[in-house]
Amino acid sequence: MRKLSSLAVIAWFLLLAACSQGTDEQESAEEETAAESTETVADGEDKNEDEDEDEAPAVPVEVAYPDRGDVYAMYSGTAPIEALAEATVIAKVGGEIRSLIAEEGDAVDEGQELARLDGDRLALELSESNARLEKLRRDYERNVDLKAKGLISDGDFDQLKFEMEALEASYNLARLELDYTQIRAPIAGVISERLVRLGNTVDAGDPMFRVTSFDPLVAYLYVPEREYRRIQPGKPVGIQIDALGETPIIASVTRVSPVVDPETGTFKITIEINGEGQRIKPGMFARLGVVYDTRENVLRVPRSALIDNDEDTFVFVVDEEGLAHRKRVETGYSDRGMVEIVSGLEDGEQVVTVGQVGLKEDTKVEIINQEEAETQQVSNDARID
Repeated sequence: MRKLSSLAVIAWFLLLAACSQGTDEQESAEEETAAESTETVADGEDKNEDEDEDEAPAVPVEVAYPDRGDVYAMYSGTAPIEALAEATVIAKVGGEIRSLIAEEGDAVDEGQELARLDGDRLALELSESNARLEKLRRDYERNVDLKAKGLISDGDFDQLKFEMEALEASYNLARLELDYTQIRAPIAGVISERLVRLGNTVDAGDPMFRVTSFDPLVAYLYVPEREYRRIQPGKPVGIQIDALGETPIIASVTRVSPVVDPETGTFKITIEINGEGQRIKPGMFARLGVVYDTRENVLRVPRSALIDNDEDTFVFVVDEEGLAHRKRVETGYSDRGMVEIVSGLEDGEQVVTVGQVGLKEDTKVEIINQEEAETQQVSNDARID
């Protein structure tokens, strides 16, 4: 009986061990299956990533070829155009305006009559003065003979002579005042403003016209003192006037002030504009560029192609396979939207001008203005030849 119990216990332990081994084998098989499944998924993901990289769309960009040309270093500013000579015509005597001979917009010469005042009273005064002078001259001529014969004292003769000279002065003054009734232009130019009307009565000193000379015209530019050594008389100046379109006007610096204003830290330069007739008007707003240095036939790219960071300036160029490459460049002068490239770029390289901000090295790009860029390159080559 005891032997049967022992055998039962042994049988129970063997059964328990067998069950435990079966469970371990099943768990091991499940783990191997899960691992294989994980590896398969991972391989699939890697493969999908590679496929995504291979199939990444090209970035659309616009490009331009560098060109060669001249660049100018200049100081730029703005100023109104002014007349170098301008005069207000005033009445030198009073009277009623009898006639207006010149109107606004008329070109006049120096001394040309512009208007005429009532001169009746002054003409009568001149006639009266002339009559007294003629009478005194005859008296003087008679006294000359009496003086020669000793029949008149030296004192009386000198007194008569002084009276005649005083009367001659009065006559000349009356004649001058009568002449002042003819209002004349003090300078040559154009009547820019008429300040009176026909029939008005003016007093001496009242303004009547404004005459403006259109040749030369001037612009005064106030330049920071740090530019003093660069700007001298004779330096060319490019002038852009919005009202006249995009064609620049070429002038020159005529005078440079010898002093610097201590309050503003600037010095004044005078720019004269000659030979433009009446195309340019005083008061027009002008953009001025004083050229102080020129570099000829240098490599240039559009300013939009440059990317700046804290240390470097660089551009992206596109190779024959359509891949973008970043190139560090050294820049020089900047002029009218174009920047001089001193080093880092060669002729004939396609430079990205639009769409380069998000590019990285070896990024695949699609040029959307290839035909336009090629046309530009042909034009550049023709100009160089």
